[in-house]
Amino acid sequence: MLPSSKYVEPIERTLDSKFKFRCHKDISCFNKCCKLTNILLTPYDILRLKKRLGISSGEFLEKFTYTHIDEKSSHPYAVLKMIDDEGKCPFVTPDGCSIYEDRPTNCRYYPVGQGLMVKQSEKGQVNEGFYFFIREPNCLGFQEDKEWTIETWRIDQGVDLYDEMNREWKEIQLRRDNPGQPKLDEKKQSLMYMASYDLDKFRRFVSESKFLDILDIDKEEVEKIKTDEIAMMKFGFKYLKYILILEETLKVKEEYRKQTKDARNL
Repeated sequence: MLPSSKYVEPIERTLDSKFKFRCHKDISCFNKCCKLTNILLTPYDILRLKKRLGISSGEFLEKFTYTHIDEKSSHPYAVLKMIDDEGKCPFVTPDGCSIYEDRPTNCRYYPVGQGLMVKQSEKGQVNEGFYFFIREPNCLGFQEDKEWTIETWRIDQGVDLYDEMNREWKEIQLRRDNPGQPKLDEKKQSLMYMASYDLDKFRRFVSESKFLDILDIDKEEVEKIKTDEIAMMKFGFKYLKYILILEETLKVKEEYRKQTKDARNL
């Protein structure tokens, strides 16, 4: 979720920070936090949700999301599209979330927020995570007696796997946010969006273009990304680092180097 800053407590929390919270069907605010909100989706969110619904990534994106271009970084993001006059999440029912086992990362964390910052250390730049609480006035969950630490909340909500799957992608966003990074043109935005979210289209792009002919990619990795969606997603992160000129994660084959100045424009 992208909470309004006025509902974010201006205090950085740690994994040991304690809070009381419980959400259940008998609480009067049940389902209200799933209305009129902006839920930014991650690549792993899309992968889980499209598999849950049995549709392609392109179909999911078209039906359930809209694209938000961040003004500062020019990054394209997929945001869950709310429906009807109430601005309700399309997956919420009177009984709660219909996709609960595969709900997005930000839904899992709520009412905890997660941030990532770059800090300088003796070893250079390091990424450091921090947490904060989101206290919206319509949420009565904080008045419940169930006590958590942020660490026990993360375990209970199953965010460890999601964080692991999304870590590299989030770090790419963070590195792109550094001062001096050029704005992305429409072509780069399109490629970034495809490699992040539309895995089915990205697989076609990799297999049907000159991509695999020109780039020196291990045969075992090629076979894996053809059949394993997690491997394809992670290969997409490698591709993003390459086209955004963050790291030389891909190399042009020797025989194509004279013919191809830069494979980033494939």
